Amino acid sequence: MSYSFNIPVSAELLARAQAGRDDALAEIYRLFERPAFNLARRMTHCPDAAADVMQDAFMNVFKRMKQFRGEGSFGMWLRTVVASQALMYLRKQRRIFEIFTVEESGEHVGQEDGSTVDLERALGLLDELPRAVMWLYHVEGYTHPEIAEICGKSVSFSKSQLSRAHQKLRDLLAIDFSAKTGGQSSARERATCNSVFKTA
Repeated sequence: MSYSFNIPVSAELLARAQAGRDDALAEIYRLFERPAFNLARRMTHCPDAAADVMQDAFMNVFKRMKQFRGEGSFGMWLRTVVASQALMYLRKQRRIFEIFTVEESGEHVGQEDGSTVDLERALGLLDELPRAVMWLYHVEGYTHPEIAEICGKSVSFSKSQLSRAHQKLRDLLAIDFSAKTGGQSSARERATCNSVFKTA
């Protein structure tokens, strides 16, 4: 689970923010700007989109400040709003990454030096929604029911999106290993590839 949102917020600061004090809202923004942007960027894979998602999320939170009852930490409540806003952005955009863009442009996966797999690049080649679901599940620690609630979908939808992301990553990493070894991957590399993001 990501603990970047676990930033203490005093009861006094919350009270002032819920009263609409601009200085309190600005302080909360400064406290959570970095983790909010990082989560949005990881889910959208686009800094400009992440900035828009973050701004919209903070606007929604500030409008709903009085709805926060302190049943959990404020940071975790904000995290849910950011994740929901990012998924809403992805649904609106309907942009799909082309898995074989690098091949069409004449480049080859695994062209760089080094023996480690470039997971960041592989993640960038995933379709947007499966990638976002995978990030929420593996990194942010959300459960399938929680992801389903955020997406407004069923639990089976969350599981299917995660499974799709896992399989695509395995395929991409297998290509990477093969390219680096001239078409032959070692037993160790195959085992590493097969162990990446096993379906829970």
